Amino acid sequence: MKDITIVFVNLFMKDDILRAIASIYEDISDCSFNIQITVCDNSENVDNIKEALTAFPGVHYIDCGGNVGFGKANTIGFTHTPSRYYFALNRDTIIPSDSKTIERLIRFMDEHTHIGCIGPKLLNTDGTLQYSCYRFDLSSMLVKPLKHLNFEKKYAIAKKYADRLEMKDFDHMDTRPVDWVLGAAMIVRQEVVDDLGFFDERYFLYLEDCDWCHMMWDAGWPVYYVHDIVIEHVHARASSKVPGIFRALLKNKTARLHLASWCKYIWKWRGKHKFVRYKI
Repeated sequence: MKDITIVFVNLFMKDDILRAIASIYEDISDCSFNIQITVCDNSENVDNIKEALTAFPGVHYIDCGGNVGFGKANTIGFTHTPSRYYFALNRDTIIPSDSKTIERLIRFMDEHTHIGCIGPKLLNTDGTLQYSCYRFDLSSMLVKPLKHLNFEKKYAIAKKYADRLEMKDFDHMDTRPVDWVLGAAMIVRQEVVDDLGFFDERYFLYLEDCDWCHMMWDAGWPVYYVHDIVIEHVHARASSKVPGIFRALLKNKTARLHLASWCKYIWKWRGKHKFVRYKI
């Protein structure tokens, strides 16, 4: 069994993934833990990523047989290599140099055995904070589709609840429990998987991370934001590129996927949208 399996999902993003893997290789050059990196390809090797990965010995390549979605592709990679920890990592991430990030993530989980999942601090490419932990009470989740359509930039009431959704009211220089962490970088322990399974594959794209964390809290597994372990993330927000609700739904496929996932989440957790009571 590996100590950690790191999974990237590829959808015509070869260069991003190669850059991300290069940063991991530098980070783990003298790491004592047993680490597996796996690329699950949703684009059937159209961009020749399989051949490019030969530059990184030990990286597994898995052809998913088409675009099966983000959650399912991650699950395919996770189940391929049993590990103590599973790390879903977006293709547009970079591990900072000389940070020992992967080793520190594993050690944090080893030292806090009651925690089911953690998300590191994410920074934008300009070094500013990227909000990557959220609330999932009903008032926060109801505003989420509007945030992806940039309504918080136009309406004060939308901004109020969007800020609440993103937990802008707490000091992000603290490590603490949160409702859910962004699936761009989330680490989950094997015992959680034994208890709950992996991502709910009914979500093709978006909110599978929120749903999984909700399942963890319901089962008694805390989710934490870790402020002093840092990863850089580009965070493209493809679903917000077309303004306006109707234009976005007509012209932006990712916006439609986001709305579909939001509807599935709201329905699945109907009557169970709640405030998590943390014990810090």
